[in-house]
Amino acid sequence: MMKAHTFAHLKAHRSGFVAVFVSVFCAALLTCGLGVLLESGVRGGVSPHLYAGADAVVSAPQALEVKEDADQPFAERVLLAGDTVRKLDALDVTVVPDISVPVSTAEGVVLDAHPWETAQLAPYSLIEGRAPQSRDEVVSTTGAALGERITLAHGAVTDEYTVVGTADSASVPSPDRPALVFLDDAEAERLWPHQNAVTAVGLIAPEGVDAAALAHDALAGTGAEVSTGTARGGIEFLDAGAARTQLIVLCASFAGLALMVSMFVVSSTLSLSINARRREFALLRAIGATTRQVHVMIGREVLLVAAAAAALGAVPGYLLARVLGAQFADAGVMPTDFALAYSPLPAIAALLICVLTARAAAAIAARRPAKLDPVEALRESESGPAKLSRGRIVTGLIFGAAGLSACVLPAFLPGSVAAAGAGSSALLLIFSVALLGPLLVRGIIKVIGGPLRRSGSASKVLAAANAESNSRRLSSAVVPLALAIALGSVQFFSQSTVAAEATNQSIKGVTADLIVGAPAGIAPSLLESIASVPGVSAANPVVRSQVLPVPSGEEGGSADSAIAAQGIDAASADATLDLAVTEGDLSALTGDTVAVSEDGAFTLGAKVGQRVDLYLGDGTLVHPMVVAKYGRGLGFGDVTMPIETLRQHSTDALIDTVLVAAEPGRSAEVQQSLRSFPSIAAMNQDQFGAAGEDQRRMQSWVSILAVLVLLGYLAVAVVNTLVAATAERSREFALLQLVGSRTRQVRAMMRIESLMVVGIAVVVGSLIALPPLMGIAVAVSGQPIPAISPAIYGSIVAVTAVLGFVSIAIPTRAALRKNPMDGVRNH
Repeated sequence: MMKAHTFAHLKAHRSGFVAVFVSVFCAALLTCGLGVLLESGVRGGVSPHLYAGADAVVSAPQALEVKEDADQPFAERVLLAGDTVRKLDALDVTVVPDISVPVSTAEGVVLDAHPWETAQLAPYSLIEGRAPQSRDEVVSTTGAALGERITLAHGAVTDEYTVVGTADSASVPSPDRPALVFLDDAEAERLWPHQNAVTAVGLIAPEGVDAAALAHDALAGTGAEVSTGTARGGIEFLDAGAARTQLIVLCASFAGLALMVSMFVVSSTLSLSINARRREFALLRAIGATTRQVHVMIGREVLLVAAAAAALGAVPGYLLARVLGAQFADAGVMPTDFALAYSPLPAIAALLICVLTARAAAAIAARRPAKLDPVEALRESESGPAKLSRGRIVTGLIFGAAGLSACVLPAFLPGSVAAAGAGSSALLLIFSVALLGPLLVRGIIKVIGGPLRRSGSASKVLAAANAESNSRRLSSAVVPLALAIALGSVQFFSQSTVAAEATNQSIKGVTADLIVGAPAGIAPSLLESIASVPGVSAANPVVRSQVLPVPSGEEGGSADSAIAAQGIDAASADATLDLAVTEGDLSALTGDTVAVSEDGAFTLGAKVGQRVDLYLGDGTLVHPMVVAKYGRGLGFGDVTMPIETLRQHSTDALIDTVLVAAEPGRSAEVQQSLRSFPSIAAMNQDQFGAAGEDQRRMQSWVSILAVLVLLGYLAVAVVNTLVAATAERSREFALLQLVGSRTRQVRAMMRIESLMVVGIAVVVGSLIALPPLMGIAVAVSGQPIPAISPAIYGSIVAVTAVLGFVSIAIPTRAALRKNPMDGVRNH
């Protein structure tokens, strides 16, 4: 009997359940898409190219193992010691050590140079010609002609090579990866900066021999790793491991936000749908239906709708994951040849999460109609609930107080910790407004309702009266619009605020006249030549990398994210850099020392004179002493070390850029002289600042892309909610027409209500966004002035306003086309 009643109710109230269906469908789509990306962070990867023919690849661990958390990849390649390689020589396999050296062509194209011995790992086969036999010979895979003389630069130091062979492999390389060239083994070793260490070792086994098992046994206790299958690609291409970690962190954090928003939207839609049926529930209670029966009826209805919607919504979630994956690749989050992992798990998770969320929301929404006294239920069926419950008001106030408290954290705590707290406060404030919405809307309506009532216009008077008497209904229309404005503003302008301050710091902090760079780095041997150019007063080499803080706890713990680091020459720093030192002396940055930003000092718990524990980019553990603190960490990284410390522990051991200070009036002369150096380019300060800004904009696009997806979901939810809320009023429109109101008067009334809804949403949404943005601005710059683009803010408001007006106008017109008597009878 209950099943028959359930299907009958679904049919009778299909318009309300369509809104619930759409909300759950979109929630499942979003949850499944993010689930695929999250799973790809665990199981996805890049197929090997050079190592495609190796049965196993031996390497050092390329990530810091963190218990109960995602492993943190090292910024540089961790090399395999020669002693470890020699343990493999006794095995019944072919052992092929590999090294990789970046070189660039005369056109500035970066290539990866390997010794010819490693060609057998792919394997690469000669198409024509022979193997290189001297230091000035090369085998090309890039289409160079046999016998052609080509120029290759390593560290901007050029050499001439003769193409003595061309080669190709069955494994097709990604066009976005550097092409390979093969050098004579001795020449590759000459360019390789790390003695007694290799990149990795490929093992080729005879038929029937398990190379991986043999290597595991031979290397037991050394810490070396043996990779097979797709895992070989993660050793060949280190960005694959970094991409997995970034996907896990990004999708986990974004999934949490998306899940909260989805729960909010689904709960709001369900509450609206159930509230529209309060007359039905009042009659059921009046004829003897128990509280449990009402709960069971609503629960069954929601389970049927939610299960169908979630099952259907999870399917296109895989397509969403593919689209997001392509966008993330374009933004640099993961390489373009990174293969996503597909399995049924994300769909199953989306189905369970969305159904359970909908069922929990239904239980909450059904509490009031199920427990009301029958007489009280009949009264509320006509007028709606008299007031908000005390528990709802108290909860809303608690959320509001917590949100405002989080906004002021930057006034008491420095840096990223406080900025994260201020950014998260937006959700707390949104929840507060959602709970207290009817009270807030009622207060605003009292302020703007007076002029409307005194206007003498029937439409305006009706709009004011409706708004005051149905503030809960008006709030259900305002809150999703305000949520879209607040969330969009916080996400967009928090990124722009950080980017603006980073650009400002980098521009103000570079006091050098020129910045010198090269496509594949600059060799240390070239630094003296640059410094000796007439007119150069100082040349400061800079290496950029990342370091990892030592995880807390004796046996490992929760590691923080990687910290941006730079290596500089302290002797040349005064003439080329201004890091805004606040304590200590940057000239003491020599040997086993480090300087940290104010934010970095707080994160590491470090003071001047104390030692900090850090893993360098290649996994080396160091304990440098803090000799200075500075203020421009956002523009230059939170850790600054002596140049040789970072350079010697980088993969290529090259210099990234050289900051050049010219004698007064000789900057143009120096720039002209530097053009005589092949393979290097000199930029001025403005060009360097713009390049840094572009890099930060690329990184922030990742967050913006995720938010755009979420805002797209919110747009659907807003339309869904407003259409359902307006359609609910068809009986009201019919009664107005029956008592003499013209259709145009009802439309005018709804236009005024639409204007009130959109106007209140813009004000409330903007007020929600402003405190978090001010807090973030204080955290990064010390000033409560966020960087807000009027064009972007105007676009957010305009899109939201259009959605609001259209979502109210269309169902209003549809309701007014019906016969008023039918509208009254059907309700």
